[in-house]
Amino acid sequence: MAADNSTSGPHAPGPQLSVVDITIITVYFALNVAVGIWSSCRASRNTVSGYFLAGRDMTWGLMGASLFASSEGSGLFIGLAGSGAAGGLAVAGFEWHATYVLLALAWVFVPIYISSEIVTMPEYIQKRYGGQRIRMYLSVLSLLLSVFTKISMDLYAGALFVHICLGWSFYLSTILTLTITALYTIAGGLAAVIYTDALQTLIMVVGAVILTVKAFEQIGGYEQLAAAYARAVPSRIISNTTCHMPRADAMHMFRDPYTGDLPWTGMTFGLTIMATWYWCTDQVIVQRSLSARDLNHAKGGSILASYLKMLPMGLIIMPGMISRVLFPGLRGLMIAVMMAALMSSLTSIFNSSSTLFTMDIWKWLRPGAGERELLLVGRLVTTVLVGVSVAWIPVVQGSNGGQLFIYMQSVTSSLAPPVTAVFVLGVFWRRANEQGAFWGLMAGLAVGATRLVLEFLHPAPPCGHPDQRPAILRSVHYLHFAVALFVLSGAAVVAGSLLTPPPQGVQIENLTWWTLAQDLPSGAKTGDHRASQKHAFWARVCGFNAILLMCVNIFFYAYFA
Repeated sequence: MAADNSTSGPHAPGPQLSVVDITIITVYFALNVAVGIWSSCRASRNTVSGYFLAGRDMTWGLMGASLFASSEGSGLFIGLAGSGAAGGLAVAGFEWHATYVLLALAWVFVPIYISSEIVTMPEYIQKRYGGQRIRMYLSVLSLLLSVFTKISMDLYAGALFVHICLGWSFYLSTILTLTITALYTIAGGLAAVIYTDALQTLIMVVGAVILTVKAFEQIGGYEQLAAAYARAVPSRIISNTTCHMPRADAMHMFRDPYTGDLPWTGMTFGLTIMATWYWCTDQVIVQRSLSARDLNHAKGGSILASYLKMLPMGLIIMPGMISRVLFPGLRGLMIAVMMAALMSSLTSIFNSSSTLFTMDIWKWLRPGAGERELLLVGRLVTTVLVGVSVAWIPVVQGSNGGQLFIYMQSVTSSLAPPVTAVFVLGVFWRRANEQGAFWGLMAGLAVGATRLVLEFLHPAPPCGHPDQRPAILRSVHYLHFAVALFVLSGAAVVAGSLLTPPPQGVQIENLTWWTLAQDLPSGAKTGDHRASQKHAFWARVCGFNAILLMCVNIFFYAYFA
C-alpha cells in the first residue's frame, strides 16, 4: 500500500502497541538489565586497568561487537535511514569506509598505543610530543564533542522515536533509558559496557534483519525498490524545482564532485580524514581496542566490526528508502532495535568520557591521587554526565532534528581534521615536535571554528530558496573543507616542527611506526613454543580475513558505483 507522503502531524504518537509489541520491549529491557547486572558483578572493578580497560582481557568477539554497537547510535540509525530515504545509497559510504580505517587501527595504531602503555588518547599525545597543553586541549575538546554532538544526537533521535511509537514524553523516555544505562556503566566500568554492547549488537542485527526481510517482501525485491523509489514523489512539491524529488543518482555510490550531495571526491578523501579521527584517535573507539587480550584479538575485533559495518546498507539504508514508499510494521521490534542503538552508544560515551576526565584532567589536578580516588571520580563523572544529559533534554527537544544532524557533520568536519593531522604525523614522522603540533592544532582550530560560526550564522536555506550564504559555505562541501583543513593543519605542524628543535629520544622510542619495538606482548609466554605457534597461526588467520574483507568491500563499492 502506498504511503501518504503528506507532512501533517509528523510527531504525533502512533497507534497503541499490541501485546506482542509490549512483550518484545519488556523482554528486551529485562535482558539488558540482567546482562548489565551479571557483567557488573563479574567485572574487575577495583583497579584502574580493570575499570577503565576491562583488565585488558577482552576477546575479539566481544570487542568487535562493542566497536560496532558503539558506532551505531540511535542518531546514526535514524540519520542513515532518513538519508537513504532522501538521497539513496551513497550515505552507505560512511559505513563502508570504516573497513580501511578499522584495519589501520588494528595493524598500525593499536600496536603503538599498546607499546606506549597509555589509557587515553591525549595521554599518548603527551608522551609523543611532551608538554601538557595539547593533552588538556584534546581532553576538553573530546568531552565537549561528546556532550554537545554525540549525546545530543542520540538523545534526540531515540527520545523522538520512542515518543512517536509509545506516546511517552521526551523526559520519561530519556530518563528511563539514562537510568538503566547509568546503573551498570557506573557499577561495572568498561567490561560491563562491552558485555551489554554484545547483547545490543545481537538485538540490532537480528531485529534489523527481520525488519529488512519484511520490508523487501512488501516492496518486491531490490529491482522493485529502484523502480518504486524513482516514482516516490511527495504529494506536496515546490513548483519548478527538484525539491524533495527522488535523485536520479539515488542507486549509485559515486556522485558528481561538483553537483552531488555526497561528491565522490569528498567521500574518498574527506571522509577518510574524518573516519581516521573517529576510528583511530577517538577515545570511545580506541578504548575498546586497548582492552583486547592481545594484538590478535585486537585485529580480530576490528575485522568483525568491519564485517558488521557492511550490513547497514541492507539493514538500515535500503529499508529507509523503502519507507519512502511503504510503512512496514513490527513496531515493538523497531523500538527494541532503536533502544539497543541508543543505550549502546550512550554507555560507550559515558564510559570513555569518565576515563578522559579521570585520567587526563583529574590526575593533572591531583597528581598523587590513588586508585580508589580515581575509581570514585570515574563513577562520579558518569553520574554528572547523566545529569547533564537530563538537563540538556529541553535544548534537544526544542531543536530541529534534521538541523542537529547537519550541525553534527559540520562540527566534525570543522574540528576533527587538525586532530587527525597531529596523530598521523606523530605516528609516521619522527621529526614532528610539540611546538609544531600545538600550533598546527591552533591554526586548524581558528580556521575550523570560523567556518563553524558561519554555519550557525548562515544556515542552509530551505529548498527552492536562493542560496545567499558566504562562498566558503555555498561552494565548498564540508567533506572538501575537511581535506583543505587537514592539509593546512598538517602544513602548520611540519613548518612549526622544522623551525624548532627536534623531539627528544624518549618522545620517539616505541611511539612512532618507525621506532616501534618488534617484541610487543602477543599473549604467548616467552619460551612457550606451542603458544607461539598458536599465536602465529591466528595472526595468519587475521591477515587472510583482512585481505578477504577488503576484497568484499571493493566488490560492493564496484557493484553499486
